[in-house]
Amino acid sequence: MRIEYDRDTCIGMFQCVAEWDAFERDEDAGKAVLVDGEETEEDLFVREVPEGAELDAKFAARACPVDAIRVYDDDGEQIV
Repeated sequence: MRIEYDRDTCIGMFQCVAEWDAFERDEDAGKAVLVDGEETEEDLFVREVPEGAELDAKFAARACPVDAIRVYDDDGEQIV
């Protein structure tokens, strides 16, 4: 399972931070940060979801009010 985070879309509500500790606040930028995320395109960050954190990743994606977070299964299908 992998998670994608579009930092450009983020509006800094930080609801993802409350749901999963893989997200942190960047108060200076007013946006969240995906810890250990690899930037694959400008402002698009991707990382694998560790085993046991799948539910937290899904909650973080569902909590985002602007859909800046997407979760994909191992086959590449978007699940959130």
